[in-house]
Amino acid sequence: QVRLVESGGGSVQTGGSLRLSCAPAEYTDSTYCMAWFRRAPGRGREVVATINGDGATTSADSVKGRFTISKDNAKNILYLQMNSLRPEDTAMYYCALRKDRSCHTAALAYLGWGQGTQVTVYT
Repeated sequence: QVRLVESGGGSVQTGGSLRLSCAPAEYTDSTYCMAWFRRAPGRGREVVATINGDGATTSADSVKGRFTISKDNAKNILYLQMNSLRPEDTAMYYCALRKDRSCHTAALAYLGWGQGTQVTVYT
């Protein structure tokens, strides 16, 4: 129902930074929950960070203090600022949308997905 497009991935050295962006292909309600997930080879999608319809955010313990999720409601763009990147952050990163004000940590709770953007962190 909703198509999302991610951008901003790339290859960086340990300790570097990247800023991911996600833009819906069409208008979406700004009160919907949005989230960032990531998937490494051989693993399922795991939640990275969420932002609910009220602007409240959550972050996975593995990225807390390093990653920040935010949303530009005027431009309808979701961001993930990633600092102090580590090799274990290497994964395909996806943005997702859930048609509810509240968020969820399970990937199956989200209906709209982007195609992903690759993040690679080298030593």
